Amino acid sequence: MTTAQAPIGSGFKAASTTNDVINGQDLTGKVAIVTGGYSGLGVETVRVFLKAGAQVIVPTRDRARAEKALAEVPGAELMDLDLMNPASIDAFADAFLASGRPLHVLVNNAAVMASPLLRDDRGNEAQFSTNHLGHFQLTMRLWPALCKAKGARVVAVSSRGHRYAPVDLEDPNFNNRDYDPWKSYGQSKTANALFALALDQRGKAHDVRAFSLHPGGILATNLSRHMSAEALQATGFVAKDGSPIIDPETGKKTLEQGAATTVWCATSPQLNGMGGVYCEDCDISPVVSADAETVGVFFPGVWPWACDPHQAEKLWQLSEKMTGVSFPAS
Repeated sequence: MTTAQAPIGSGFKAASTTNDVINGQDLTGKVAIVTGGYSGLGVETVRVFLKAGAQVIVPTRDRARAEKALAEVPGAELMDLDLMNPASIDAFADAFLASGRPLHVLVNNAAVMASPLLRDDRGNEAQFSTNHLGHFQLTMRLWPALCKAKGARVVAVSSRGHRYAPVDLEDPNFNNRDYDPWKSYGQSKTANALFALALDQRGKAHDVRAFSLHPGGILATNLSRHMSAEALQATGFVAKDGSPIIDPETGKKTLEQGAATTVWCATSPQLNGMGGVYCEDCDISPVVSADAETVGVFFPGVWPWACDPHQAEKLWQLSEKMTGVSFPAS
């Protein structure tokens, strides 16, 4: 049965925190991987998982930076990974699979936002490569460990930024159109949501469910490193002195509030038997019309192009072609 893209009345709110949603849960014996787990929302996600008893692996392409960021969150295991390098993804997956461990939770959290035009070694545009293709390949290569968990969840951290653009299936790498950093970011975040939808359809028979989510507008993190101070202030999320503005009801959240939906998707028993849906504010999000008058970051809901199963299948086929990695036949 396909999970309805509609709120379930979880009881949580926009201001709910990671501690609220993890309360009473014991993750002892569970294994989690959190990409981007040494920055911003990722650090908070790792902290909560560790506190609840999980083993947590943090992939990193900069060990010194990761060690510094996680100095006050002891217990995480660091492993080398560069999401823009296919060989690095394979090496990471091989090393993890060799450990023989099941993988109960995979949080595809790492991202770049509004970067200048860059390309990976295969010519893929950097935001699409990092935010979507790298995580696609990683998830497929870790598939045996996810199945081994006998009840795993894959969580794709998307964004309300998905409304900036659908995925251009004909030219995702901006080879034949002018590059726009926000359209690029938008299509990569749409891809995150569509990936979760298509993965869930494939995974539910194996007891692997997938979710995507919008964490909230937390721009005062490393994710906003490509934005100027003026651009950050213009978003309405940052004050003149550079400090973040906190107002969860309009999407302006603390790290603890922002990571709450990630943790909820990854662990909440309220989602047992469900999957393939886009979530925000610790609940399943409603679908909104793509021609809605209000299209800014304050308007909640998922755009139809980010929860369209036909588009999800087309993106899946394209992703297999672009990465050379396919869903296992059995």
